[in-house]
Amino acid sequence: MAAALSATVYIADSSFIRLKHCMNTPPNLARLRDFVQALAALLEHQPAEPDIIAQGSALLARLVAHDDWLPDAYSQPNPQHYQQYLLHADALERFSVVSFVWGPGQFTPIHNHTVWGLIGVLRGAELEQPFARTADGRWLAQGAPHRLLAGQVHAVSPTVGDVHRVSNAMERDASISIHVYGANIGAVQRSVFLEDGTRKPFVSGYSNTSLPNLWDRSAELNAQLKAATPTTPTTRP
Repeated sequence: MAAALSATVYIADSSFIRLKHCMNTPPNLARLRDFVQALAALLEHQPAEPDIIAQGSALLARLVAHDDWLPDAYSQPNPQHYQQYLLHADALERFSVVSFVWGPGQFTPIHNHTVWGLIGVLRGAELEQPFARTADGRWLAQGAPHRLLAGQVHAVSPTVGDVHRVSNAMERDASISIHVYGANIGAVQRSVFLEDGTRKPFVSGYSNTSLPNLWDRSAELNAQLKAATPTTPTTRP
């Protein structure tokens, strides 16, 4: 039997305050931009996978510690199936950032990833059930499901455990998790498995055709210019 999957859960540092998303407030996309830039800088040094998982998990925990940055367009559930919204893909396809939105009762089939991945819960809660392959080729659940709460991060990879099934732990509400993968995950050939060992290859793609604009910083920069521009005093006659 293959080795059981190991679960590594990182919890956001207590110094980060979890903020509830407000419908009337523009999303704070600077948080996502900062995360993308920090992860790109980390990967630029070509670290080993354990370092990517450890340092990348810390970065993702900081991101999901706040719930004020995900645009509404990328947080909408579908009553028929879970949604997989691309938020950012690295130009060299070294990594991608995806918003998974789960309606009540929705779940994935048993599947793999073939690359390292980080899963951070932003809203609600998820159940992650690891699977391992038996000597005769079947897939068996390994232990009880891991319940991941908002602010927690979990790692997967062919090294630490790559095959699992994920479901929404909330009975009446949607859950949202932010997934980061070591490739353009929507273009990676992966596999869905039945418990009897049957394998079906698939390429997931994405649920959206447009991306959030992380790079328009004009409002921020214009505010800085305004603050730095001295005010001309009004002269009274």
